[in-house]
Amino acid sequence: MREIITIQAGDFANFIGSHYWNFQDELLGLADDPQGDAVFKNQCFNMDVLYRTGETQKGILTYTPRLVSIGFQGSLGSMSSRGTVYNEVLPVPSSIVTWTGNLSTHVSEPQKKNLFLQSLYREEQEKIQMMDGSSNDMHEVDSDIQDKDIVESLENEVQYWTDFSKVHYHPQSLYEISGLWTDVEQFNNYGNGRHAFSESLRGEELNERLRFFIEECDHIQGIQFVVDDSGGFSGVAAEFLENIADEYTNIPLLLYSVRGPGSYVNPVSQKQTVFQKLHDAVSFARLSTFCKLIVPVGLPSLTDSKASRFLCLENKKPYHTSAVYASALHSISIPFRMDPLRPTDESYYVAGAVDMNGIIQILAGQARQNMVSILDVAMPAPSLTGKPVKELLLGNLQPLTPETVEDVEDLQLVESMIIHGAYGSGVQRASISEVKDAIQSAYEQVMARPRFSHLSAATCPLPIPLPFPSIFGNLVGQHGELLDSPISSHPSRGSLDVHSIPMAARLRSSSAILPYLENRLANLQRFGIQHGALGSELLRSWGFGKDELEDMGETLSKMVAVLDPYSEMSSDSD
Repeated sequence: MREIITIQAGDFANFIGSHYWNFQDELLGLADDPQGDAVFKNQCFNMDVLYRTGETQKGILTYTPRLVSIGFQGSLGSMSSRGTVYNEVLPVPSSIVTWTGNLSTHVSEPQKKNLFLQSLYREEQEKIQMMDGSSNDMHEVDSDIQDKDIVESLENEVQYWTDFSKVHYHPQSLYEISGLWTDVEQFNNYGNGRHAFSESLRGEELNERLRFFIEECDHIQGIQFVVDDSGGFSGVAAEFLENIADEYTNIPLLLYSVRGPGSYVNPVSQKQTVFQKLHDAVSFARLSTFCKLIVPVGLPSLTDSKASRFLCLENKKPYHTSAVYASALHSISIPFRMDPLRPTDESYYVAGAVDMNGIIQILAGQARQNMVSILDVAMPAPSLTGKPVKELLLGNLQPLTPETVEDVEDLQLVESMIIHGAYGSGVQRASISEVKDAIQSAYEQVMARPRFSHLSAATCPLPIPLPFPSIFGNLVGQHGELLDSPISSHPSRGSLDVHSIPMAARLRSSSAILPYLENRLANLQRFGIQHGALGSELLRSWGFGKDELEDMGETLSKMVAVLDPYSEMSSDSD
């Protein structure tokens, strides 16, 4: 077994995670569906890589994500922090009286379940009744909740990431930081998160939850860590990562540093400008210290980007934007759980299996050892036939990483690409060999080829679960095929219209990431390190001294120098 443990820290990271786990749940359901599409029955994905088996106190078998999710207190909405499949452990009142004064109890009203969660609850109740051999009139009530009503409800009412989650979680998975309620404006910088982690026993509690999952593993493959780095959770994550690095030295760690469009706010004062730029610089420098590979994800305006060419989404809705990022992360993780084959074997369904350490070595272990990668996506992926593939597929792969340069010539470019569910001629799924031939042909037609390119392929497309948002444009067909003319007058289509889509995603080590790194280095030097810097007092309040700031500056300087040895910025810092 090559297990992966997932950690999600922060609100937007958990929005992404909720979609990500919905995809896995959908794949599990489709594989067991007698009437399902054969392409989902022959996935050749080992879901045990991401999931664990267990048993409740009543002897009911469970299959839950190997996950630690970190959020504000109250950020779970109507879901209990104990999850949904294990019995709630209620506190027992103490018989010892230690206070004789007046008492007042304040209890918040429980969050009301939306239509989607109501339908899930009723389905579960029906299953239990069928197992017990009992029945009632609940089925008649269920018929009142239609799928179209659920989709409409989610489009208008999603507030928490749990509002659209259809997955059961283990009691060790959901961690709310006690005393921190959902006040994003207060918990908006690295320093707040750093202090929050060290208070009380939070650090030890998180370590224990991670240890629970790690000790169950036979042969852990790695940790995929998704952190919302736009506010205090970057500080929480960095402190947690430091503990992980100390205790689990040999476990590879792939870090996605994510942020939603709502975090890109134009500062209205010089103080806010300094505050924001220092947070971004410190957050990235600290997070990157404790991982093997870091991938910044999150555009200021996903709607206006080339990546959303065939999509119709609203930037202001985390429910929408997180779905795109989750789709890309799902695709990237597919090679980690492909059924391994011997070198001489061939599979009709998958090719290019590689574990997490393999991906890290491909991208960060090559000659220049750049540990910062760019995430690209084509959603949906176009057909492999028709126009030249270099125009169709390679041209449609667009970055989800901010502050990158387009069309940069990089002779040291290294990449790892996954294509799954792609179409060949007409509406026929392309075979593995057709995908390989198409990509090879495409690179033969370009002027500059990557120094090294690893290709993974699978016939299984991305399934679209019912709670997926209505973000597809009207040129996207039922199975993700791209149409020549709009299929309806309505600009967007959702899970009732689109059931699956082909996907292409890529991680690449490229000098196109230089602006992202140079901006953070310049801001740290200008506002934090230089004599009389405007942000020096702020950084002291975050707990950083001169030596730590210089170490961060050196870390960023080395990243710039790796990609551009002649950079004035890196030489100035040195």
